[in-house]
Amino acid sequence: MLMVRNGGYQGSQVLNSSNAAVGSVYQTAANTREYFELKQRNDLLAHENALLRNYLRSNFAAMPLTEFTRRDTIYKQQYTYIPAKVVNASVNKRRNYLTLNAGKTNGITRDMAVITPDGIVGYDTDVSENFASVMSILHKDAKVNCQLKKDGSYGPLVWDGGDYRYCLLTDIPTHSRIKKGDTVITSELSGLFPEGITVGTVDSYERRYNESFYTVKVRLSADLKKTGYVYVVKNHFHIERDSLETAAQKQIDD
Repeated sequence: MLMVRNGGYQGSQVLNSSNAAVGSVYQTAANTREYFELKQRNDLLAHENALLRNYLRSNFAAMPLTEFTRRDTIYKQQYTYIPAKVVNASVNKRRNYLTLNAGKTNGITRDMAVITPDGIVGYDTDVSENFASVMSILHKDAKVNCQLKKDGSYGPLVWDGGDYRYCLLTDIPTHSRIKKGDTVITSELSGLFPEGITVGTVDSYERRYNESFYTVKVRLSADLKKTGYVYVVKNHFHIERDSLETAAQKQIDD
């Protein structure tokens, strides 16, 4: 104590060492606190991103103008986004599913598209009060209508049960202009997904034996093995459109 109090050099060295030790403790405590707060921050960011997505111009469908329509009401919101966290998932089966920690209480119903900021994930098949089961695009029965962004040619996206990083875009006309690296996006014909959501890029394509169409190998933009947070897409026009198309098809069948 006498050395610290009276010795200038020795005292400063002890104080510097003490400050370094205390600073290290504070830094460790801050890092630990930041780690435990990370989940809360991720949840907050997911909700903020969902809110921002809800205001994108692409989520609004243009309504036909009439003499009684005001200029500020010609757009009607078609899509809203509900944030959720993936609590269980698989990629190595023929029928892969994900479980989300959001359900009916969050406004989720069956047949809602599920996406990430990187690309598409799948769509809801079963929903309980607090959870939702999602059929992954890595499922033998999953089909999502997609298109080549530049060319506009479209077809169903399917999974052949192989590498989880790739899917196949089938029934693409042979006159389509395809190049490796071309972007593949969702088509409005899917009925569930908003048009223009990134799916992946063209890895290769071929015309298989006895087929009159190209089969395109697509490298998925979303890594479904690392999916943490997702957005469930609510299409406010889905029920109306589905009912109309069902009625029209019934008339054709009759």
